Amino acid sequence: MMTLDDFRAARRALDGVLHPTDLIYSPFFTKTTGSHVYIKPENMQVTGAYKIRGAYFKCSSLSEEEQARGLVTASAGNHAQGVAYAAQKAGVAATIVMPTTTPLVKVNNTKDYGAKVVLHGETFDDAAALAAELSEKEGLTYVHPFNDLTVSTGQGTIAYEIFKDLPDVDVILVPVGGGGLAAGVSTLAKLLNPSVRVFGVEPSGAASMKASLEAGHVATLDPISTIADGVAVKTPGDQVFPYIRKNLDGIITIDDDELVDAFLDVMEKHKMVVENAGLLTIAALKHLDCQGLNVVPVLSGGNMDVITISSLVQHGLINRGRIFTFSVQLPDRPGELLRIADLVARLNGNIIKLDHNQFVNINRQAGVELKVTLEAFGLEHKAEIMDALRQLGYQVKEVAASGTITG
Repeated sequence: MMTLDDFRAARRALDGVLHPTDLIYSPFFTKTTGSHVYIKPENMQVTGAYKIRGAYFKCSSLSEEEQARGLVTASAGNHAQGVAYAAQKAGVAATIVMPTTTPLVKVNNTKDYGAKVVLHGETFDDAAALAAELSEKEGLTYVHPFNDLTVSTGQGTIAYEIFKDLPDVDVILVPVGGGGLAAGVSTLAKLLNPSVRVFGVEPSGAASMKASLEAGHVATLDPISTIADGVAVKTPGDQVFPYIRKNLDGIITIDDDELVDAFLDVMEKHKMVVENAGLLTIAALKHLDCQGLNVVPVLSGGNMDVITISSLVQHGLINRGRIFTFSVQLPDRPGELLRIADLVARLNGNIIKLDHNQFVNINRQAGVELKVTLEAFGLEHKAEIMDALRQLGYQVKEVAASGTITG
């Protein structure tokens, strides 16, 4: 069971280990949602995620004999770093099995904490199967990332800090993968204030907890697909599931495109890097009807590699009309390219790339293709530029980077 005494023990064990992640009031999200939004920035936590809480508490609860055998776990990245960190502090060996799709920054950070990393499978569930096999064959102590009540109790200490900073909190939002964080936070939150509402947030392409709640038992989703690798779990934990059923007030599902927008919002308005799993709760703010209520979205982690950041920024700017590409057929005669460039300049567009293809037609006199990629101020500005080109008689089409027509 997860009792108040258990949560108190976890808080004592973590004293001096954690970085303070005080709530941050968000004027931007408060204005756009009508709720009073206070961010819980666990992306600023030790190892870059909340997972250190459960991993450290679990490791500190193990007997000397269990620690001496060495630790093993499976993780999409953040729990891996938490176990590796705790093992390093305790002076014990740790083997971490991670999916081959794990972002490089999480793999390297785990290695930097002294753990042995084994890459296996495409999903967490694939990695977990191998970790269980290694535990049995080599006698290693398995530290499950979410299906463990001790781990979940450690994660739940987040609720203590939320109530300390905001005693009259009304709604808490937590990302959901296997369910360890949601079970811990919702259980402690209800113990501290039964009237507080706690919602889990899942990617729509990997909503295994929602499917399980609808079925009334733990269910498996296969296949799953989401850019939120940290919560890409096919089967939720059966140990934590009863606590989810009892204490969670509902599940909100989020599409990947919403995470792209949330990434830009958090980066531009709060100057923070938050990984896709942690952005679920930010995206969920638009799905809530909590006018005037105090809402706390938990940002679960910020371990994201530069390539992923670059991709999210690019897709986010495209979604908002701040970068776009158009294609237009031009007569093959001097001055036509200048005419296009002059129009864009007069409308304050900023050209960042040109592709002038004279060989799109066998007969060059029939016309050449010009592709222009430019920066704009947003969707309205983009429409203004496209309309101006059409008014001059150009047959202009928006195209994706690959050349396929997008609209």
